[in-house]
Amino acid sequence: MRLPVVFGLLVGCALIFAPVNEGCGPGRGHGKRRPPKKLTPLNYKQFSPNVAEKTLGASGRHEGKITRTSERFKELTPNYNPDIIFKDEENTGADRLMTQRCKDKLNSLAISVMNMWPGVKLRVTEGWDEDGNHFEDSLHYEGRAIDITTSDRDRNKYGMLARLAVEAGFDWVYYESKSYIHCSVKSEHSVAAKTGGCFPASALVTIEDGSVKTMDSLQPGDKVLASSESDGSGPLIYSEVIAFLDRDPSAEKQFYAIETDSGAKLSLTAAHLLFVSEGNCSGPVAGTELKSVFASDVLPGQCVVSTQGAGQQGHLSRVTRIQIQEDKGVFAPLTRHGTVVVNGVVSSCYAAVDQHWLAHWAFGPLRVLSSWGGTVGHQAVGIHWYSCLLHWVGTHVLDPTHFHPWSMMDNDR
Repeated sequence: MRLPVVFGLLVGCALIFAPVNEGCGPGRGHGKRRPPKKLTPLNYKQFSPNVAEKTLGASGRHEGKITRTSERFKELTPNYNPDIIFKDEENTGADRLMTQRCKDKLNSLAISVMNMWPGVKLRVTEGWDEDGNHFEDSLHYEGRAIDITTSDRDRNKYGMLARLAVEAGFDWVYYESKSYIHCSVKSEHSVAAKTGGCFPASALVTIEDGSVKTMDSLQPGDKVLASSESDGSGPLIYSEVIAFLDRDPSAEKQFYAIETDSGAKLSLTAAHLLFVSEGNCSGPVAGTELKSVFASDVLPGQCVVSTQGAGQQGHLSRVTRIQIQEDKGVFAPLTRHGTVVVNGVVSSCYAAVDQHWLAHWAFGPLRVLSSWGGTVGHQAVGIHWYSCLLHWVGTHVLDPTHFHPWSMMDNDR
């Protein structure tokens, strides 16, 4: 199916669900209920996704052992879920210690197990390892991996148990042994575990009176400096903020800090889109072929569009340095034009999907609703319902290659 047709379907679904949807998901909508998803057990020695465990598409690289005396020990949290049996053969409680992400997925899996097999519970045979019983780079040493069975130890159930673990959101599941299933998750503080596309609270935007605001003080209705063209190449204008696609003042995430030879420094999350060009950065923006790429794919030597004020054309600046750094707050304003100038760099308002124009088209109904005076919803914290809905529909109808690999995960809020 061609992408424009698919996105038309996606937008149509959004319009159907919009009146009844209240949260981050598809809502019940109208018509017949979708039949339950048919689950296929994993085969012995099969793993999902079909890539190596410590690669980007799965749980990511190992980050070193965590010991009880290390600073990172605070990253582990105990799991006292009464619906899970912990073998705890060391009698130290180590198997109960895990990262929050691992805990969340494990608790979700425990519910699925009880629903699938009434009277049967999830059983953890191996969790965090502090005794050196695994290979040097094992994720067990970081509380990011667990080995599981069912409480009745019925090996005929293990293939389906592995499938339930995949459905529960574990980032890598392996039917490793006939006596257990191995599951692992991405690092808590890895960029890979941070979904969505946002700017930090301290990011700066220019509003209509020429003054500067921090991102956390920006409000729907404010008009901010933006590009008039969907590829970031047009004259600078002031465009109204109609909603926030994501907003959380207290969240702490990792950002790609992109520096240019003009002195601009823009921080944005990995899956956020930015306009770049290749080659000569000294020419005019007009006529330059700009493309939207994920922040994690921006490279030194590429050109971005820097700005010098409203009513002017931006100019090209060369990316000189890219760092990954921690910052506080996540904000993703949506303007009518789908672009926004942040810290002096023209940026897209969108994330997750790989082409700005497709995302801008998909958000068309929200812009129309706003222009008609309808309520689009202004959440105090969290991801906008429409953004959630588009992502949910898109991941069900689009080729996954059109999404940033880190945005295909369940949301971690």
